[in-house]
Amino acid sequence: MDRMTANTSRRVLLAAPRGYCAGVDRAVITVEKALELYGAPIYVRKQIVHNKYVVQTLEKKGAIFVDETEEVPENAIVIFSAHGVAPVVHEEAAERSLASIDATCPLVTKVHKEAVRYAGEDYDILLIGHEGHEEVVGTMGEAPDRMHLVDGPADAANVKVRDESKVVWLSQTTLSVDETMETVDALKDRFPRLVSPPSDDICYATQNRQVAVKQIAAEADLVIVVGSRNSSNSIRLVEVALQSGAGASYLVDFADECEDGWLEGVRTVGVTSGASVPEVLVDGVLEWLAARGFDDVSVVTSAKESIQFSLPKELRRDLRAEAAERASAKR
Repeated sequence: MDRMTANTSRRVLLAAPRGYCAGVDRAVITVEKALELYGAPIYVRKQIVHNKYVVQTLEKKGAIFVDETEEVPENAIVIFSAHGVAPVVHEEAAERSLASIDATCPLVTKVHKEAVRYAGEDYDILLIGHEGHEEVVGTMGEAPDRMHLVDGPADAANVKVRDESKVVWLSQTTLSVDETMETVDALKDRFPRLVSPPSDDICYATQNRQVAVKQIAAEADLVIVVGSRNSSNSIRLVEVALQSGAGASYLVDFADECEDGWLEGVRTVGVTSGASVPEVLVDGVLEWLAARGFDDVSVVTSAKESIQFSLPKELRRDLRAEAAERASAKR
């Protein structure tokens, strides 16, 4: 914790870490670099990350977001989102002669590889996650005959497997850590020989942001979470804030969605943001709060993040080729 002043009349506790994680940063830069290198339009299957502002900004630069691969013109360039896709999507892209760039977060790719490995070893795979989420759809596509979706602790009672001695759990990376472990405990009650993955699938950024919001929520009358409503990890931050003692918590995309009524009787406001949120949106909320007397901002640091991911190999290859061509032209 950098500073927490207990007696300030109106204060803001700003969570750190917050906002962009390494996977989101990589995905957004991938679209930006592709537009610079190849020119517009660049097609992106699904939202590159779950944030309204990011999508709108990239659209203005020439990105076209589509729901299905069949919407991309043949021979065009398509980028797959940070949430990952099933193998069938890669096959669809090849059939349409699309030049694909895979911006799947490496931590999601890790879960995909685990699914393939355990399916190959004939395990039943219990995927803890939310039905319909793009990451879940992509992961289940890796081993549809072996995968069972478990949507929370209560759903554990509904699972049926072939052999209770060969069962493993995996999870969607953006879930609440507490909810995931509650679900794992419920599954272990049913399947005592349940195997855990080599490492926790909940991504480091999701965990860190939840730990940070717990820390500020314990002292906050109100927690404002900046993030979009289709962002699983942002929604979880609101839930964790409420569970951790915040008097109230709200999710907003932009500062103009904040309401003056929220501040009635409030002395301490916590502010954080989901893993797909650029800092400019947090700045807007801080400015909104400052205009209403909440201008004493204390940063509450629970972890330091230094992870970076390299760009997708397809893009790195073409960027190197362009750099070599430019160097040759200067000789």
